[in-house]
Amino acid sequence: AVAIGVLLVVIVPVVYAVLGGFRTTGQISADPIGLPRPWVFDNYREILGSSTFWRQLRNSVLVAAVTMAVVVPCASLAAFALARFEFAGREAVYALFTVGLLFPLTVAVLPLFITLRTADLLNNPLGVALPQAAFALPVSIIVLRPFFRNIPAELEEAAAMDGCGPFRFFYKIALPMSRPVLATVTVLAIVASSNAFLLPLVVLNDPDMWTLPLGATNFSTQYSSDTARVLAFTSLSMVPALVFYVIAERQIVSGLASGALKG
Repeated sequence: AVAIGVLLVVIVPVVYAVLGGFRTTGQISADPIGLPRPWVFDNYREILGSSTFWRQLRNSVLVAAVTMAVVVPCASLAAFALARFEFAGREAVYALFTVGLLFPLTVAVLPLFITLRTADLLNNPLGVALPQAAFALPVSIIVLRPFFRNIPAELEEAAAMDGCGPFRFFYKIALPMSRPVLATVTVLAIVASSNAFLLPLVVLNDPDMWTLPLGATNFSTQYSSDTARVLAFTSLSMVPALVFYVIAERQIVSGLASGALKG
C-alpha cells in the first residue's frame, strides 16, 4: 500500500503533464482533470519543430556526457586506490569524500562563480560539467569502493603471479567485473546532470547555451498564459533522462545490490 501510494505521488503529475500537452488551455480551464477531447497534437508538433528545443537538448547531452566522462574514470580510480591499497590517511581521505555528501551546491555557488569567471569558463559547457562532476564524485566513490573491496584477494594474488601489476589488474579484471556498479554511477551522474538547474542558471547567461531545465523555465515564463504548451514542453524535457533511466534501471539495481549495499 505504501509503495502504491508513493508510485501515485510520483507518476500522477507526470501523467497529468503528458496528457495536458495533448489538450488546449481552454480544455484544461474547463476540465482540469479530464482527458483530451479531442486530442491536440499541435503543442508537441510545434515544440519538436523548434530549433530551440533541439539546441537545448544538445547542450544538456553535451554537459551530461562531459560530466560522465570525468566522473567515471576519476571515481573508479580513486575508489580502487581507497579499497585495495594500504597507505597512511586512507580512511581520512575516504571520510573527506563522505563529508562531501553533506556539502550543498548552494553554499559553493559564489566561490564557484568567481573561480569560473577567473578561468574564463562562464557561458561554457565545461563551466557546468566540471563542477557537477566534482559534486558527483563523493557518491560515486562511496558506491564503488565497497565493490572493489569485495573482490577476492586470492584473485589479485593469482593475477600478480601471472605478472599482472596493480594498474593492469584494475583495468583488465576489476573494471570488467564492476560493470553493473559502473553503470549505476554513470546513470546517477547523467540523471543528476540532466536535472541540474542552479549551476547552469549561474554559469550560462547566453540563451544559446541553455540546457533543458533552463529552457523549460524560460518557456513557462514566456508562455505563462498557454498552460497546455508549457505542459508539453515540460513533458518533452523530461523524456531524455527518463528514457535513459528506464533503459539502465536493471543495471542500477544490480550495481547498488552488488556494490554499496554489500559494503
